[in-house]
Amino acid sequence: MPKYKKKREKMTPRELELEKMKMEIAEELGLSDKVKEAGWQNLTAREAGKVGGIMSRRLREKGKNGKVNC
Repeated sequence: MPKYKKKREKMTPRELELEKMKMEIAEELGLSDKVKEAGWQNLTAREAGKVGGIMSRRLREKGKNGKVNC
């Protein structure tokens, strides 16, 4: 059984929003080329943690401002 799914049937609007946010953060950190060429699994733990930490912070801020679409 493959560790990573190559194809997903359909992403929910929430998943699409999170994926878009993740890619925007990767671009801000200068990681977008690495992600596009080799995929998310080839980021170092430090790089992936940085992306996840910034995502968490932004989601918390959205929640405080009442802008979360769940």
